Amino acid sequence: MTAFTTLQDRLKLSQRLYDDLVNFFPEAKLACKLPNLPSNTVGQQLWCVVGGRESYAKAIAAGNWQGFSCSLASTSVNVGDEVKSALLRSANELDTALTASASPTDAQWSLALQLLEHEAQHHGQLVRYLYGLKLGVPASWKSRYHLD
Repeated sequence: MTAFTTLQDRLKLSQRLYDDLVNFFPEAKLACKLPNLPSNTVGQQLWCVVGGRESYAKAIAAGNWQGFSCSLASTSVNVGDEVKSALLRSANELDTALTASASPTDAQWSLALQLLEHEAQHHGQLVRYLYGLKLGVPASWKSRYHLD
């Protein structure tokens, strides 16, 4: 197993965690913000995850940053099935881009690592939403991050 395949596996794990999260979240909570704090909504957090994956997939395929874009419409960030579909689609696009990079350049490595950081950042933010909205925590997140 190469280091790049290990990185690809970590991104696949991140997708499984997001799958568990969106299946755990009640759809109505996608529109919620953290109370008494400046924040965007849960759905907007997931919009950023989808856009990050799509944008980094394009960048990895091209070998350099191509700009940020997201196929998940801002009007769909509170629709559970739309969010789930976009997360899966973006994960597949990313996997295709990573698989095509059999001998990744330094730029592709850097972009893939930046995406992994982006995914982890949103994991941390979404843990705060789980606690702040008093929703509990999915079992996979409890196990992965040693949460209560």
